[in-house]
Amino acid sequence: MWKPDRDSAIPLYRQIADHLQEMIVHGEYPPGSPLPSERKLAEQFGVNRSTVVLAYAELRSLGLVESRPGSKTLVSPGWNQSASRTPEWHRYAESGGFLPNLPFLRRIRDALAQDESIIDLASGKLSTDLSPIREINEIMHTCTYHPDNGSDVSQGFPPLREALAAFLERNRGIRTSASSILITSGSQQSLYLISQCLLSHGDAIAVETPSFTRSLSMFQSAGLRIYPLPMDEHGVRPESIRELYSRHRIKMLFVNPNFQNPTGTVLQAERKKQLLDTASELGLPIVEDDPLSLTAYSNNYPLPIRAEDASSNTLYIGSFSKIAAAGLRIGWIVAPKSVIARLADARRQMDMGFSVIPQQIAASFIESQLFQPHMERLRRQLQLKLDTLVASLHRHMDGLVHFSVPQGGMHLWCRVVPQVHDGRFLDEALRSGVAFVPGSVYGAEPGYIRLTYARPQVEEIEAGVVKLAESLRAVME
Repeated sequence: MWKPDRDSAIPLYRQIADHLQEMIVHGEYPPGSPLPSERKLAEQFGVNRSTVVLAYAELRSLGLVESRPGSKTLVSPGWNQSASRTPEWHRYAESGGFLPNLPFLRRIRDALAQDESIIDLASGKLSTDLSPIREINEIMHTCTYHPDNGSDVSQGFPPLREALAAFLERNRGIRTSASSILITSGSQQSLYLISQCLLSHGDAIAVETPSFTRSLSMFQSAGLRIYPLPMDEHGVRPESIRELYSRHRIKMLFVNPNFQNPTGTVLQAERKKQLLDTASELGLPIVEDDPLSLTAYSNNYPLPIRAEDASSNTLYIGSFSKIAAAGLRIGWIVAPKSVIARLADARRQMDMGFSVIPQQIAASFIESQLFQPHMERLRRQLQLKLDTLVASLHRHMDGLVHFSVPQGGMHLWCRVVPQVHDGRFLDEALRSGVAFVPGSVYGAEPGYIRLTYARPQVEEIEAGVVKLAESLRAVME
């Protein structure tokens, strides 16, 4: 009996719709005949009823079926005529050059959107109690709008770039100027601009493995060849760079050295120097993504690579999304002026410039006396949530998962001791009411998971771990 492929890049509802369409076209369901009920099909295919609802909606959009209130879904009597007049939009969607998100990520996103009761140990978002809602609202009352404020500022709102230059020197040890900063709508747009403007189809890049950037389809969409930079508990192993350069002529390195996503590791000082020295000798640019350094629980913030880069080999990416006001969508790139000009030109073609209002708010926030107290509260609460998660794992999953406790960030990287199938584990967890991200999403070998503790409330964390433990035991049987 046919079953949807849970490891396929095609969403489950699309697979079901395509299967039913094939049966209709081949006469297994003639015009006017009833189709199975949503509940029956869900049981038959082992999916949620909502997945079948989406599949039937897709068939209705093609004119293949029709549903009448209080009756079954029927094959449309004139489907062969009506279908010819309806574009098969899903074919267009599947043929685009920009690849969709990975299947596991789409499955998690859809489940969280459909069921708000799921305990979210997957999303890298701050819970509302950790967000500076009061502070941002207070600042918003002081901001004034003028239509010329955002005119011809393709690099970003000048006061924000000035504020960021001071912020980076004060908090990250990076000396730069406003003219060397480009404002983006977050780290992912920064990475997208770099992949599209500074690299070409067929170029080779080296990316930490596991790494958040391995979960992004944008690199494959750009036609880049991706090679893994090996890691251990001390971060990237720089000695692998020469071999990658010699064998594959890599053109760029992508690293996240401080409280790395997903592993939480910090790149050792010796390795940081070796990485810089090797990149400088080979003329390789380093793209450094640094969203979480300021979450160090001990207030001993690890310096970014860019702060120690005297040769300007590093393109530095930052964002406020993980530490403050994700809704403002403020990110930035620090780079040589020629690179900034190229990226700003592309950015202008994409959206004609970023909205000035969130930039005004961000500039006021980082210069205000409200920012540091917010960061101190954020670090305390993240530490509390991490401690709660660790204690809960020891209590309910002792021997089932192994992990090292990070000193900052918001992610706990776990090795699952029993050998289980990633997809079955995730599906069982979502059915039980808890979400996590399988490590394979980040390029890791099977058997790892990332638990993110910034989104759930403290009181939800233990309940989430209990559900996680039950789900793991269920797929072990």
